[in-house]
Amino acid sequence: MSDTATTAGLDPATLGDLLRVTGQPDYRRWEEQTRRTGGCADPIHLTGWTLTKDKTTGETLHRYTTDTEPGRRLRIACGNRRASRCLSCAWTYAGDTYHLIRAGLTGDDRRDIPATVRDHPRVFATFTAPSFGAVHNRPSTGRCRCGTAHPDDAPALGTPLDPDRYDYAGAVLFNNHTGELWARFTRRLRREIAARAGLTQRALTNTARLSFGKVAEFQKRGAIHFHAVIRLDGPDGPQDPPPAWATHQLLADAIRAAATHPYTTVTVPPNEEAGIGGRSLRWGTQLDIRPIRAFGAGEELTEQAVASYVAKYATKAAEATGTLDRRIGNLEVLPLLGVPDHTRRLIHACKDLDEVYPDRRLWAWAHMLGFRGHFSTKSRRYSTTLGTLRQVRADYRAAQQRQDLDLPEPETVLVLAAWQYAGHGHTPGESLLAATIARDLQASRETAREALQGQLDSEGEPG
Repeated sequence: MSDTATTAGLDPATLGDLLRVTGQPDYRRWEEQTRRTGGCADPIHLTGWTLTKDKTTGETLHRYTTDTEPGRRLRIACGNRRASRCLSCAWTYAGDTYHLIRAGLTGDDRRDIPATVRDHPRVFATFTAPSFGAVHNRPSTGRCRCGTAHPDDAPALGTPLDPDRYDYAGAVLFNNHTGELWARFTRRLRREIAARAGLTQRALTNTARLSFGKVAEFQKRGAIHFHAVIRLDGPDGPQDPPPAWATHQLLADAIRAAATHPYTTVTVPPNEEAGIGGRSLRWGTQLDIRPIRAFGAGEELTEQAVASYVAKYATKAAEATGTLDRRIGNLEVLPLLGVPDHTRRLIHACKDLDEVYPDRRLWAWAHMLGFRGHFSTKSRRYSTTLGTLRQVRADYRAAQQRQDLDLPEPETVLVLAAWQYAGHGHTPGESLLAATIARDLQASRETAREALQGQLDSEGEPG
């Protein structure tokens, strides 16, 4: 067995477990369960039963129990959005985010968002963090301030030129307060739009509505910045045409003014006992605002590109900086897990500042370098919701099951159920098999997507 394991690149224990799993008489059912989860890397195990009865007659139409399943368990997808934890579930989350963002750009009749939303003023804006000290980078001149022309994958990129002078406390406090910064920005933006339209705040709510969808991204230096689709609608949202005064230029000017206004500042009080001064946290000076126009209007920034960009970062967190993708138990594990020095210093800053600002829960969010917000958010009327998209998928699967079992419509039946949590995850051999299934499914999806894209391109639809 050791020769086979060496040939396959597996250790004997893993190979032995793989052979055990594939040799089980119920392996095909295990494979079917795993395919239904998309090849989830950490499935949830449930035990229990369901009973479907006719509401009128009380006749039992269908009975299900996990007693007949492999290991007497039903496996369902974990649903984790992080690509570092489960690529399969992250892919599903990214797809939902893509459709959510794109629906707010192109419209979606199934969700009462008309195609005329494409004519509304819309921009794609990037809000960056301020400087906390000089870092290694790849400037347009080609050479970093250290004198080196760094390649794209250089480990030094984003790390301080002088770590002892870098403002680690400021960096994690900024990450920690970006939610408040964004809230202040959106409030100020409404004021700036009203002022440019010659309206009061109250009159603006009766004339226009501001909508947005945004995602957070960690830069290599460990600082958060936001990418946001910002749109102006009529007072009832995307179904309502915007007022005549609403233009791309007005929206872009209002965003610049709101992002740099003194109101869009979060003040962190000093702590003299700890020797920490107060801070005024603001967005960085690198504010990028680009209009999004309907396909065919000559704009390089297409609706699909924007939706794809937002979806890409919806499944990522701070792992690109070398931090961990789960909460940290103690600082001693960081060197053992290969966490880079710059990232370790940011985590240490979270630990130190947690005692100074306990209400900010910096240590609880140290694995996120202080950031404690949702990675993707949207305003109420931007488009559909993730919950709606998931319900559509659940309804589709339920309809498939009713058809397979020849069951009547749900209004005519009563479903009784009892479920219990029974664990999660895979054995080593199951993990390998699940990863293979996930890759096969991903390849099939990519093939289908490319075929559909080719069809759309040939018909002259948005690319």
